[in-house]
Amino acid sequence: MKPARFDYIRAADIAEAHAALADYGKDARVIAGGQTLLPMLSMRLVRPKAVVDIMHLPELREIAANGREVRIGASVRQAELLAWPTLDENLPLLKKALPWVGHAQTRSRGTVCGSVAHADPSAEIPLTLVALDGAIELSTRRGRRRVPANDFFVGMMSTDRADNELIEAVFIPTKKSDHGYAFQEFGRRHGDFAIVACAAVVSDKATRLAVGGVADRPTLRDFPALDGSALDEALDAFAWTLNARDDLHATARYRRELVRRMGRATIEEARRCRA
Repeated sequence: MKPARFDYIRAADIAEAHAALADYGKDARVIAGGQTLLPMLSMRLVRPKAVVDIMHLPELREIAANGREVRIGASVRQAELLAWPTLDENLPLLKKALPWVGHAQTRSRGTVCGSVAHADPSAEIPLTLVALDGAIELSTRRGRRRVPANDFFVGMMSTDRADNELIEAVFIPTKKSDHGYAFQEFGRRHGDFAIVACAAVVSDKATRLAVGGVADRPTLRDFPALDGSALDEALDAFAWTLNARDDLHATARYRRELVRRMGRATIEEARRCRA
């Protein structure tokens, strides 16, 4: 099947992208890597009147760290972030999660912000942003705003982005010296979307666990520094709040059990990483 007819706009600068989004509104789609949008166009799951190409804008191709956070522009490919020389020093959780994002071929084209825009509840990048208290920078020709990742993802493939807004970048806090980070995922095959994925961030006083693939958005829970049966009970309660459902890939019971077992294993791994 071929896409329905649409106007193609290769933006010369961010202002032109803003203008196109303002003109077309909900009938526009932004393309950068295109690893999700192109198949959806081909299957006519989306039928935009305009596709706005931002991949060629140099100001959106930058990865910049300032000691407190890392800014990743909207056109930065997943493979580029994975190859960034100081990724492990600045964002160790992303270093562990990115190899699980699709395959080498899709990472070479797909963008970090594209995964954020698509907001699949099983996707690894949105999950890590929620776990790390990241933020999304949205812009229009009238101004910019930053939205915390935990507020940005509002449901199944649904976000807080308005029709005329461009996802210009994501901001992710850098590694804290007294924290440990870990990521684990279970799927049918490596590279498939996760049946369950867990991201953990721990310190000596607190534990954070974020889970993807179960609810309709990445979901996190903060615990005190629990251990033993107390941690098991907390994970069990968390698993039940996710409202897992049976589907083609796994039963609700199976997903809850994965949250309990993988959640503990991920937290324990993060604790070892602090040593």
